[in-house]
Amino acid sequence: MSFRATVLTLYPDMFPGHLGHSLSGKALERGQWSLETVQIRDFAEDKHRTVDDTPAGGGAGMVLRADILAKAIDHACAGNDRPRLLMSPRGRPLTQKRVRELAAGPGAIIVCGRFEGVDQRVIDSRGLEEISIGDYILSGGEPAALTLLDAVVRILPGVMGNDLSGVHESFESGLLEHPHYTRPQVFEGMEIPAVLTSGHHGEIKKWREAEARKLTAERRPDLLHHPVTK
Repeated sequence: MSFRATVLTLYPDMFPGHLGHSLSGKALERGQWSLETVQIRDFAEDKHRTVDDTPAGGGAGMVLRADILAKAIDHACAGNDRPRLLMSPRGRPLTQKRVRELAAGPGAIIVCGRFEGVDQRVIDSRGLEEISIGDYILSGGEPAALTLLDAVVRILPGVMGNDLSGVHESFESGLLEHPHYTRPQVFEGMEIPAVLTSGHHGEIKKWREAEARKLTAERRPDLLHHPVTK
């Protein structure tokens, strides 16, 4: 069974975006994963297809209505039990562990918020898992959904030419990835580290592990306290 993604959005034309190209695009053509979009406005009942309203209690911006979004979610969920995700800056940070969990499953239903956010009642009643891709604000959930799907699709079986490419990467071991080098041997006076051309695989492995730990300590010391890296 292929990975099936359903995206609820006000801007379906934003999909598949970059996912229609390169390895993910070829995998989409081969049916290794599928993508469908649901236009949230199709579930509005007034002639203007209104999906938002002013926030209760006052304040700036607009909020996606619970009743309309709930109808869209119920439509997307009919007959299946895929995880229900809401791309949200207040969600739990997306991790490679969660990406692998999603990739091992049947797919996901992804809600893309807009405006100031989504009525909390639909989040609670429909069991939406809020996921964030970083500590910054986007204009909507669509770029975040594309990022999540990119991370998932690339590690689906058979998508990458060499499945080991998805194993020896940043975050898979809890560390950032070690530096990479290739030809030419000398570039602007800088040589490839001698150990990498020595042919001693044990020494190469030790060098890469040491470099990964060094980079992690410099750039993401928080990762060193993760159980995987201790």
